[in-house]
Amino acid sequence: MIKTENLTKIFRTEEVETSALNKVSIHIQKGEFVAVMGPSGCGKSTLLNIIGLLDNPTEGKYQFDGVEVAGLRERQRTMLRKGNIGFVFQSFNLIDELNVYENVELPLIYLKLKVRERKEMVGKVLERMKIGHRKKHFPQQLSGGQQQRVAIARAVVANPKLILADEPTGNLDSKNGLEVMNLLTELNREGTTIIMVTHSLHDAGFAHRVINLFDGEVLTENVNERIAEIL
Repeated sequence: MIKTENLTKIFRTEEVETSALNKVSIHIQKGEFVAVMGPSGCGKSTLLNIIGLLDNPTEGKYQFDGVEVAGLRERQRTMLRKGNIGFVFQSFNLIDELNVYENVELPLIYLKLKVRERKEMVGKVLERMKIGHRKKHFPQQLSGGQQQRVAIARAVVANPKLILADEPTGNLDSKNGLEVMNLLTELNREGTTIIMVTHSLHDAGFAHRVINLFDGEVLTENVNERIAEIL
């Protein structure tokens, strides 16, 4: 599903040139659960932004599901991203002015689905995430764990091929963090490809494979032998 070759990202200002990624080549198969680890500033979020079609690389190739996407214009990236990629963030990124139902419905509105279809899809995913009883509440009325459940519901409501999770348990206690990891694992077992940026060795233990970045380069790739045995 994901194939990059010599992916490079350089941020330039008038005075400074910063290399965030340096010739990163990775392959991620459909249905994999991959964790990306490394110290702060090593390029993890930059890599996730490029994979998620939020940004273009400075150099290199990137194929998403067989389509070469490096160099696409913003509008083209947006069209390809719709319905194919879901995002889960550490800070939840819910819209405070919208209630739970409206937050989750938003991607379906962008896809221009009919009201009846949206209602059915949102209802199903809210019940699955065990947050249906809170559908009329606003984000600030929810706990951190509940907000992240809403964020996951929004990410998966359109049945995307790929979920990108950036420190999904970073703002949660251990109990809620474990619940979020179990939800992501369940989604992956049903066929959704997941790429997760994390600092947590515990969370990385849920992945099939761990890619370690350092100074914008792939340092090591490790297969989770415990998960491999189960599969």
